[in-house]
Amino acid sequence: MERDSSVPSPAFTFGFILATLLGAVFHLIFGGDIRRLALYLISAWVGFALGHFAGVTFGINSFNVGTLRAVPALTGALVALVVAYSLSASGRRKRTQRR
Repeated sequence: MERDSSVPSPAFTFGFILATLLGAVFHLIFGGDIRRLALYLISAWVGFALGHFAGVTFGINSFNVGTLRAVPALTGALVALVVAYSLSASGRRKRTQRR
């Protein structure tokens, strides 16, 4: 059976859903406007991908879901979200001090 190249793999789809949920829950907890939601979603996607590739590169095999390295990917997404939050929070503090 041939695989259609236009359809994303199940691991990619599952990873995209996990990263999106993580970014949305982070936004739900820490709040913000629609721009901050976009920042958190993009940060979660990029961090998830970087974490997955770091897991592949360094051979981290804890809790694989098929070909997806879940633990390194989720760790990468959380690190990216914390970095995005800290950078955006420092910018918000600077803007409020100017007024």
